[in-house]
Amino acid sequence: MKAIILCAGQGRRLLPHTESTPKCLLTIADKHFIEWQIDALSEIGINHIVAVVGYAAQRIESILKNKYQNKISFIYNPFYEIADNLASCWMAKEHFYDDFLILNGDTLFEPSIISTLLTKNDFPITLATDKKDSYDDDDMKVITQGTQLISVGKKLPLDKVNGESIGVMHFNPRGAELFRQTVETLMYQPESLQKWYLSIIDELAANNHVGTCSVHGLDWTEVDFVQDLERARSLAEKWSK
Repeated sequence: MKAIILCAGQGRRLLPHTESTPKCLLTIADKHFIEWQIDALSEIGINHIVAVVGYAAQRIESILKNKYQNKISFIYNPFYEIADNLASCWMAKEHFYDDFLILNGDTLFEPSIISTLLTKNDFPITLATDKKDSYDDDDMKVITQGTQLISVGKKLPLDKVNGESIGVMHFNPRGAELFRQTVETLMYQPESLQKWYLSIIDELAANNHVGTCSVHGLDWTEVDFVQDLERARSLAEKWSK
């Protein structure tokens, strides 16, 4: 099992906090954001971690190599300023074999979210999802039928939405093959530079390849905006205690 963390972006919506520091190196309680992710993965025994970096790549590599030695490997995405995260996935495609996880670089989570996700293997690909009373334009919303994913995206009809993706997903060997093949095909199309990798998951869901795993009640947060930092720090302080 390996985990691929997509953390190439600067995180401009967090300015001025990210003016000279990438989002993944923001200090949350007593650790960098990405260190919380790596330590949570390590706690449940996932020690093969690939970080796709871009903005301030050398600084990220230096900090993580100093702390984790050879535990982390790195892929550099030089197009992080002009392409969305589908390009980062394309650069990491050599790792899309056997079982693996993909994590957004802006999702903070407790380790039990990963262990819960790994108990579900009814579909080639499984998204960790949560639910809440209402959803805004920036939420990566999902429509499900039972545990099957019907659609995922930001612009889904709200009357059909019944959850959101938290930015963590698992691929079994069949899911890895499907995802790798689709990424390679789509990246021949210039418009794919502006696509999220979840657009591929949405396509694969149409062919019944994607399931969901609810992590409702477990602690996590996505950090996109300055106001999200308070929630992240509150969770980190709770976990530290």
